[in-house]
Amino acid sequence: MTHEVRIHPLFSPWGRFGLYSFFIDGPEPAIVDTGIASSPAEGMASALAKLGRRIEDVRWILLTHGHIDHIGGAHELWERTDRRAEVVIHEADAPMLRSRRAHVENYLSVRQQYLNDPAGEASQTAAAEAVISGEMEPTMLVRGGETLSLGGDVTVSVHSVPGHTAGSVAYAVNGREAVFVGDAVQIHGAANGFPGFEDPDAYRASVRYLRDEIRPRRLYLGHPFRHADGVAYEVELDAEQAREALQESLDIEGRVDTAAHGCLCAGVYSTDSVYSPFAPVADELGYRGDPTLEPSPFFTTMHGYRTRFDRTS
Repeated sequence: MTHEVRIHPLFSPWGRFGLYSFFIDGPEPAIVDTGIASSPAEGMASALAKLGRRIEDVRWILLTHGHIDHIGGAHELWERTDRRAEVVIHEADAPMLRSRRAHVENYLSVRQQYLNDPAGEASQTAAAEAVISGEMEPTMLVRGGETLSLGGDVTVSVHSVPGHTAGSVAYAVNGREAVFVGDAVQIHGAANGFPGFEDPDAYRASVRYLRDEIRPRRLYLGHPFRHADGVAYEVELDAEQAREALQESLDIEGRVDTAAHGCLCAGVYSTDSVYSPFAPVADELGYRGDPTLEPSPFFTTMHGYRTRFDRTS
């Protein structure tokens, strides 16, 4: 029997962002990404009820990566399934599901050194406590290359797409009919207006892999990422829109790479600019967003280029 798989975006409110999860309506229903602690109650349960589905019947929780706004609701959702759902995450990002402190350490090791916020550790700790519903051990670790069965003839292939985080993955339903990438395809970024990735080389390779090898027929983004003019893409893209978004992601990464390389070759130094020590990059790219607003993708990305430059120079 051939099952028609329907995909339903599930929106959950959160601050200036708003969060998206996705319901895969297969024989063994799945939810891709879980938002924050309040998302299962405030975004998922009522949306599923309108579809005639129950949150208790979810059998797969597929996490694209370990950031707080994607795994924060995982424990709560798992509890609502009576702990019957499989909770899947890449092994490299699993520490962020296991420990709230891992999110704080990530902040301290990267963004804090540029933001110079004395209250940063305390605020990050408070956010992790409030936004992550619980620490937990995943029930399934993946590396990429696995195939998951959602019952009947519905399968999901797991693809490693590092860059945004080391453990970012894409989930592709039945080959490439629907591909969920979380934040692995940044285009020009989301609300902060700048693409965020930890490892620029891995990010570039992953976006090329999605463009050239996966070639999604439908692409599902974790946020309404933006064009150069600030206009947001939808979170559900058809094949043509997907190709455009993937190419645009590569184009802007190339521009950022060139600007970062010039800045680093000239030598970084502190100034009173809010973009310090990477003010020349912001100037060259015409970036006027506020880099201090979490999740501060400007500094995360610049740190990735700086790490690469220090390693190779």
